[in-house]
Amino acid sequence: MRLVRTVSAAVGAGALATVAAVAGVAGSAGSAGPAASAATAAAPRPASVVTGVVYAGHHSSAPPTTAFCENNYQLACYQPGQLQTAYDLRALYQGGVTGRGTTIAIVDPFGSPTIQHDLAVFDRAFHIPAPPSLNIIAPAGRIPAYDPANSDMVGWAGETTLDVEYAHAVAPQANILLVETPVSETEGVQGFPQIVQAENYVVNHNLAGVISRSFGATEQTFPNQATIRSLRSAYRNAEAHHVTVVNASGDAGAGDVGRDGSTYFLHPVTSWPATDPLVTSVGGTACA
Repeated sequence: MRLVRTVSAAVGAGALATVAAVAGVAGSAGSAGPAASAATAAAPRPASVVTGVVYAGHHSSAPPTTAFCENNYQLACYQPGQLQTAYDLRALYQGGVTGRGTTIAIVDPFGSPTIQHDLAVFDRAFHIPAPPSLNIIAPAGRIPAYDPANSDMVGWAGETTLDVEYAHAVAPQANILLVETPVSETEGVQGFPQIVQAENYVVNHNLAGVISRSFGATEQTFPNQATIRSLRSAYRNAEAHHVTVVNASGDAGAGDVGRDGSTYFLHPVTSWPATDPLVTSVGGTACA
């Protein structure tokens, strides 16, 4: 899993895939019910967290513009309105496809201790009404205490915030269910058993109509094909229960990394679970 995104909109599973899926399941079952609410725990906001945007030594109290990002970071960052225009989402909204009546389950290891606050700030900045609900569950085990000195946890917190914010920006009337897991997904098998357990919980308890993820592992980092097949139970379960599963296509095009997370293969490779036949892989918007 490559956590290299910045303040730009990483439009993988957490955003455009969501609206594509919602268009197909609007009005279906899957609002977060008692099982989700009972497991919800809004963690206190650590004092070390700085509000606003922080990247490469820059801090801003306001959302950065595309021009600002291009000048300072040499990449483009997109605000919700730009994505809605680029993908003609307003036509869907005018047709009543806004996510209403649907719950999007967003799966991320560790989650973010500030997600409630982050989404509220994001909504105020971009004048987006709050979602009908934002619930948090951890069905695969207790989440380790957040450590701001742990770069892996910090990276997942940023990824979680990005996924939740842009899923909400694209499907503004959908309920959001953040599904946190206790083990980091890196490369190979690590983290996936807990992810599969959590996703099966969501499906079995009818908590969401869409399951969305923004991570993946290079297929070559798994021991063999049988290992990947052994991790597919949540997708077969989702298919049987008419739950849509979407996944980011990846950040590196035809390239991807080995088990060390930094050395790229010298021939075309791809990532799982985006390649799974029961998963819709979505990408195409540049992100850092």
